[in-house]
Amino acid sequence: MQNAPPTTRAILWAISAGMVFSVLNATMRALTQQMHPFQTQFLRYGAGFIVMIPLILRQGISVYKPNGIAGQLWRGVVHTVGLMLWFAALPHMALADMTAMGFTTPIFIMIGAALFFGEKMMAARWVAAGIGFAGVLVVLGPHLRGDGGVYALLMLMASPVFAGSFLITKALTRRDSPAVIVVWQSITVALFSAPPALYYWQSPTTAQWAWILLCGVLGSFGHYCLTRSFAAADISATQSTKFLDLVWATVLGIIVFGDRPSMETLAGGAVILASTLWIARREARMGAKARQARA
Repeated sequence: MQNAPPTTRAILWAISAGMVFSVLNATMRALTQQMHPFQTQFLRYGAGFIVMIPLILRQGISVYKPNGIAGQLWRGVVHTVGLMLWFAALPHMALADMTAMGFTTPIFIMIGAALFFGEKMMAARWVAAGIGFAGVLVVLGPHLRGDGGVYALLMLMASPVFAGSFLITKALTRRDSPAVIVVWQSITVALFSAPPALYYWQSPTTAQWAWILLCGVLGSFGHYCLTRSFAAADISATQSTKFLDLVWATVLGIIVFGDRPSMETLAGGAVILASTLWIARREARMGAKARQARA
């Protein structure tokens, strides 16, 4: 991956993050059906920090000192708010539908990247995002007609909040390493999630503790992949790849929960997949032409 052009590396890191997060979401959905969602949220990020402690001690605490704590705290606050909305809806939504609703986040990210970072928004990226969003609307149709109720609305409300968190992450990559950002995300989200978690606390079983630790590993690795993606290229260049998450979520939903995706979900997923493959191939060709021009 290191020898690939920056945009290709960013896309590959983003796809890896999506696959890891899909497994994480399936695991957390199962846990939220056994304990309160806010407790699951706190334990997931607390476990994320715990599994990184050996790495922190081996490399030295000073390595993980951020260049300014304010940005890390703001990122933690914003991400925690998005997570509270998302976790509240998680146990009531099928994985495929939940993932599709999260696809509105890239639209907010691309708009924010253009407004706040001055990233050049090429027409092809907008076209890919627009086609992908059309596929999302196909999936959302039954929920917007009232099927999903309040939980669908909570999922949709989380999207712009997560977009704000990811834009802050992009800004933080200019001064902190991906490892530092991931460590401080676990610390700050666990800290801000603690009060509601303690209010709804119930003692986890041994099996639940094992799954929680797995969530910590998956979550930390997924955010590391995502942060590496943000650091490698323009954040807007990778957002259409997020639509591939619907494929992973659909497969896991069938295997783990017996979810049967609706025709709307399958049709929307086909549209989303087409847009993702198109923009990925186009970005790769553009990268190759740019390297040839510099040679």
